[in-house]
Amino acid sequence: MFKNYLKIAWRNLIKNKVYSAINIVGLAVGMAVAMLIGFWVYDELSFNKSFDNYDRVVQFIQNSTNGNDVSTHPTIPIPLVLELRNKYASDFKHLALARYQEQHILAFGDKKVNQTGIYAEPELPQILSLKMIGGQLLGLQDESGIMISESLAKIIFGNINPINKILLTDDKKSYKVSGVFKDFAQNSEFKDVNFLMPWAALVAQKEWIKKDYTEWNDNSFLLYGQLSDHAEVSKVNAKVKNILTGKPNRDDKPEIILQPMRKWHLYNEFKQGKNIGGAIQYVWMFGLIGLFVLLLACINFMNLSTARSQIRAKEVGVRKAIGSQRKQLIFQFLSESVLIAFLALLLAVLLVQLALPSFNQLADKQLHFPWSSGLFWLTVLVFTFLTGLISGSYPALYLSSFNTIKVLKGTFKVGRFAALPRQVLVVLQFSISVSIIIGTIVVFKQIQYAKNRPLGYDKNGLITVVMSTPNLNGKYDLLQSELLNSGAAINMAEASNSTTNVGAHLIGFEWPGKDPNLNSVISISWVTQDFGKTVGWHFDGGRDFSRQFKTDTAAMVLNEAAVKHMKLKNPVGETVKFDDKPYRVIGVIRNVLMESPYEQVPPTVFFMNYDQVGVITIRLNPKMGTSESISKIKAIFEKLDPAAPFDFRFVDEDFAKKFAMEQRIGSLATFFAIFAVLISCLGIFGLASFIAEQRVKEIGIRKVLGASVLNLWGLLSKDFLVLVSISFLIAIPLSWYFMHNWLQHYEYRTGISVWIFVITAMGTITITLATVSFQAIKAALANPVKSLRSE
Repeated sequence: MFKNYLKIAWRNLIKNKVYSAINIVGLAVGMAVAMLIGFWVYDELSFNKSFDNYDRVVQFIQNSTNGNDVSTHPTIPIPLVLELRNKYASDFKHLALARYQEQHILAFGDKKVNQTGIYAEPELPQILSLKMIGGQLLGLQDESGIMISESLAKIIFGNINPINKILLTDDKKSYKVSGVFKDFAQNSEFKDVNFLMPWAALVAQKEWIKKDYTEWNDNSFLLYGQLSDHAEVSKVNAKVKNILTGKPNRDDKPEIILQPMRKWHLYNEFKQGKNIGGAIQYVWMFGLIGLFVLLLACINFMNLSTARSQIRAKEVGVRKAIGSQRKQLIFQFLSESVLIAFLALLLAVLLVQLALPSFNQLADKQLHFPWSSGLFWLTVLVFTFLTGLISGSYPALYLSSFNTIKVLKGTFKVGRFAALPRQVLVVLQFSISVSIIIGTIVVFKQIQYAKNRPLGYDKNGLITVVMSTPNLNGKYDLLQSELLNSGAAINMAEASNSTTNVGAHLIGFEWPGKDPNLNSVISISWVTQDFGKTVGWHFDGGRDFSRQFKTDTAAMVLNEAAVKHMKLKNPVGETVKFDDKPYRVIGVIRNVLMESPYEQVPPTVFFMNYDQVGVITIRLNPKMGTSESISKIKAIFEKLDPAAPFDFRFVDEDFAKKFAMEQRIGSLATFFAIFAVLISCLGIFGLASFIAEQRVKEIGIRKVLGASVLNLWGLLSKDFLVLVSISFLIAIPLSWYFMHNWLQHYEYRTGISVWIFVITAMGTITITLATVSFQAIKAALANPVKSLRSE
């Protein structure tokens, strides 16, 4: 019997090629989009799960209160880890201090590479459960040891055994390779890390870090921990929450938060000290979009199947007359829909395989088709079967309910409300598609709004070079002279950070009239005298730093946000203390955007200090070609510092990276919106085709009676325009509500303008008309004699 069902289903598919193709292609596209989204969602949900101790690893972060504002920072002071080891040792199996991921030059013989690594305490490899290929897991216990990744070992040493080989870092310190570990997974926070260096070596090199072992207010370090087997995150967090309260120089009401590894990636946003989510919102959003796109394809199948009910009415009548039961008819129609679903699956797999490289580039992922995964195929087959059942359920129940006598007598009519379910489904289709389109436009509008905000400097024509070796120390004037004399640059300066980052966030500021209850966290950058001139600061008052004034080593420049925060009416000339040392305010500049483009510019203070700088900023000569300028600058750096490879970055490109997440979300939303509209239009095309075929005699009579092509086009198009208009009325409030809530995540945000809805309405109506018009005009131009000759 089942074989017979499939045979009849196949014959029906072959007999109605156009409708079958629309159904199969529509379902295939829907399935392909659902698969791609499924791969992306799975990758996001499995982030960091490659670590064995995933459920027990935490990062220490802290809240600090500044007036009425509570800010959350991922950094802590060094004394915290000492107190944790002394008083809470039973709650933690491992604790490890670390610095941020940084790039360093590694050299072996004549080979030099610039790679990303971390200074960390010896227990970090255990916390991260490194998979060792060679050497020992405790390789950071030796102050002269370095642990490298498998890929880095191949780059530097080739087929040579790297263990105990000597690497020179930044042309100043030698390390012995103590271990080789398997590369971190691409969907992990440490994917770019290719080596680990011992914390003891960093402390030995940096005098200021030695001093920080007693400083409770220098939040410049990362701390990771692995909980003991018996410990629970919430209970341990409650124990250590107020550990910083009452410590020296900590009047900012600090609170420690243990952030579990499972929340690092998807729940990394905080507002007023409370976790408000993060990337998880995009996981839910795209998961829903995937289901909706597949639902759109199922709706197409339902619509076309029920629309053709009159054609198949006699088939149902004959089958019932010769003894077929309703459940047998239901099985017959469901077998057709399941067959279509599995044919669509074959096409969907092909589409996914073809689209995956482009999708990976769009999503910035390294997703692969899981050909060998039994669980994947089981899930896909069950999912496909359910898709066939869902999409064929309504047509099967509807068609099998026809009255046998009426059908065979020829008196069967589908009824005046027979088209209502189809109309509801079309409205649902376009409501979803329009909502996705509006959401996509709002995302890009937010990105553009942030891109267009005033930066406070000119990012074009700026490059930064990190001083990765000590060979340029003390050569500031020589380097500047060489660059300017070459004609490749018109200015150069150094700073503790690039223009797209802030050097540090510190407390310990005092100023006239300060509220004693105000605990201020202020951003700090150390610069040389030409930094403001190089990047293009705009002064609202006072002057820039100058070495002509020896007192400028005890001076500071404030931004507008700092002046507002300190409530200084006449800031220039005022004295502000930092760490009990007085500094005179010599200038006020407009706010310089150095961190997130979606947040307000924080209060920032600039000091002139030639000992705290490490990033060179160069303003290229606009009268010289960029490639020629870079070549000349490279030659100068190689002459003055031959040990270091010339590694530079364009500031405007670094700034553009700040929009990467939102840009990626917008691109993915666009990708899915296109397919949502495509599937909806495919359904409308099929319905328009069927309706034109169904009303062919009516069109012939109207044409004979004098109806023009335009009249007939309007007759066939107006019903679809009404449905799309209703869809738009439903989509407007829904999309506004969800996108308004999404925008609340950003302090600096755009509004949802009326033109977004107008453009979406015009575009949707145009696409609908273009889709329907092909069939409408084709029917209107047909010779009425052919359709009426049988009457």
